[in-house]
Amino acid sequence: MRAAVAIGTGLIAALFATTLAAEAPTRSLIPKPRPGGQAAQQAPAVVNDPIANLVNNILKPRPRPGANTQVQQMTAAGTGSYTRLAVARSLVPKPRPQNLVRRNTVQRTGMAQSGDDARRVTRAGSVCGRPEIKGVKLQSIPGRVNGCGVSEPVKVTSVSGVALSQPITVDCQTAVVFNAWVGQALVPLTKRLGGGVQEVTIFASYACRTRNNQRGAKISEHGRGHAVDVGGFTLANGVELTVLDHWNDPQHGSLMQQLHRVACGPFGTVLGPKSDRFHKNHFHFDTARYRSGSYCR
Repeated sequence: MRAAVAIGTGLIAALFATTLAAEAPTRSLIPKPRPGGQAAQQAPAVVNDPIANLVNNILKPRPRPGANTQVQQMTAAGTGSYTRLAVARSLVPKPRPQNLVRRNTVQRTGMAQSGDDARRVTRAGSVCGRPEIKGVKLQSIPGRVNGCGVSEPVKVTSVSGVALSQPITVDCQTAVVFNAWVGQALVPLTKRLGGGVQEVTIFASYACRTRNNQRGAKISEHGRGHAVDVGGFTLANGVELTVLDHWNDPQHGSLMQQLHRVACGPFGTVLGPKSDRFHKNHFHFDTARYRSGSYCR
């Protein structure tokens, strides 16, 4: 009887195992997502790794002087949005001691002011104590007749950064006033015209002669190194403007007349095309002084 029960039990078990094998899935089943969102990820188990603990201790930020205490507390408590390596604000280096401040080693330069324009010039090759006046000192010039000669002449090649068509021989007083007229009148008035003035056309400077070369006339201020004759000027684009051709020019006449007018005062004598037939083609500037003031025509 017991043997029959054992045989029956074995047959049932074999039949059940065969049925399970036939109904087994061919691949693993994927569990359905839990309701309410993605399944929570299982937190990794904490492993007591001595090497990992050593690395974490090394990378752990040290407290910095001046750091925000509140941020440190929030970070330690894990309640803030800051990371372990965050700082409360960017660190600003302290200013250097005064004796370490870098000094300016740029070579000093002179500045010739001319209205809104300013041209930097060095002191090298300057005369008359003005860096804008370039030239050389000359030995005294004795006159051939009474009234001529210059005790301390200079030979000037450029003023306020503008070249002269030929050097002028004058005294320093005349050189300084002429430099002021070029730098404060001619340069700013022409800076928007053809690229600005590039060269001043010089007709005459020192010459031991009478006024207008007339026999029996008084000695000219040219004979004392006090005068300069200007015939016009050349622009950076190569255009030449002359007193003869542009005094009454519809486009440039007002400029020529303004240059003549502003010279009156700084110079003691200013003569132009309206003064006489001898000055139709140039401006005569000199530094002679008169009791009644400047003479300008």
